[in-house]
Amino acid sequence: MRKHITSLFLCTLGLAAIGQAQEWEIGGIAGAGFMNGLNIATAAASATTGFKSGGAFGAFAGSNLYTHLSGEIRYTYQMSDLKLSSGSTEVGFNGVSHAIHYDLLYHPAGRRSKLQPFVAAGAGVKLYRGTGKEQAYQPLSNFAYLTKTQDLRPLMTAGGGIKYRISGHLLFRAEVRDYITPFPNKVITPAPGAKVSGWLQDFVPMFGLSYIF
Repeated sequence: MRKHITSLFLCTLGLAAIGQAQEWEIGGIAGAGFMNGLNIATAAASATTGFKSGGAFGAFAGSNLYTHLSGEIRYTYQMSDLKLSSGSTEVGFNGVSHAIHYDLLYHPAGRRSKLQPFVAAGAGVKLYRGTGKEQAYQPLSNFAYLTKTQDLRPLMTAGGGIKYRISGHLLFRAEVRDYITPFPNKVITPAPGAKVSGWLQDFVPMFGLSYIF
């Protein structure tokens, strides 16, 4: 009986120590996204399609479980207007996107350092939404249609940056993330006979503040 009590006591102490060692971090972040354009081609000609650059705003929450490794869940809202261009003709359409993902962050210097460089990688989903007003006739419709609909795509993320400890509980963060998804062909719908090649890469530099406890 004493052995069981002793074991339970030691386990309780161990769990308490883990709880005390673990840090939580919540914060907000803002920046802008810059997305690559993709080639869309028919048998006779080609055009470029994708999304315009726009502001990005987000929030995150995570925990530092180890000296060099942490994890965080993150949401990012981005102004992502649709675009289609060929020669001197360009078509635009209002749009936004919502990304939710979980990342692992590796901190070579350790979480107690005042300056903490980090690299990050993760996965999640990204929802593309066309929010503009559709018209009976759209220029360049022989290549694609810009539509008022939505398309949920799998998301891979990679990037890095730095955290700077302003005080015991406040961190400043500067980073760049690459959001990689398949092309959302429900929002930008290729015309019959047209094909889009490649994946979208959205490079998003951001700055933010977080609170640790």
